[in-house]
Amino acid sequence: MFKWAIIFAVVALVAALLGFGGIAGLSADFAKILLVVAVVLLVLGFVFGRGGRKLP
Repeated sequence: MFKWAIIFAVVALVAALLGFGGIAGLSADFAKILLVVAVVLLVLGFVFGRGGRKLP
């Protein structure tokens, strides 16, 4: 998911440099949404991960 957020951020930067404002804004919005979703899933994975290791 982080990979897609980075891809959309790069697309937004390239589109902004080339003057495509609408595409740049839309790609930046997608990148932000994907980044937030990825961080939330990462935190949930740490909190509710597989049970702790049981020592013998």
